[in-house]
Amino acid sequence: MIRTFIDAGVLIYAARSQGDIAEKALQILEDENREFASSIFLKLEVLPKAIYNQQKTEVKFYEAFFDEVSYWANDINSIIEIAYEESSKFGVGAMDALHIASAISVGATEFVTNEKLGKSIHRTQSIKMISIHS
Repeated sequence: MIRTFIDAGVLIYAARSQGDIAEKALQILEDENREFASSIFLKLEVLPKAIYNQQKTEVKFYEAFFDEVSYWANDINSIIEIAYEESSKFGVGAMDALHIASAISVGATEFVTNEKLGKSIHRTQSIKMISIHS
């Protein structure tokens, strides 16, 4: 099984099911050869806004994803330290650094993002980065 950490944008595209990029996101999420890792940071990035805006279908989608997560990044102090190092070393933005650090902390082997290849998140060398953009 491939231990995969999913970025917020991938979940958002999949939940909204619009366009080719959403199809790519759903293919990743439906891949039976993957098990998923996540963190409270990812949950905070997608779920509260959907709840606030009463996007019931989107909320159900996110809740179903989080219910299926096998590996939760829980060591917040360690995650913050790793994120700081990641951000300092590779120039990755704060939230992306927290996601990458969370993925690393639970032994994820890949990180799936919707960010295009020129974005700072792709500078990391700490985990295999996969973009759903062509």
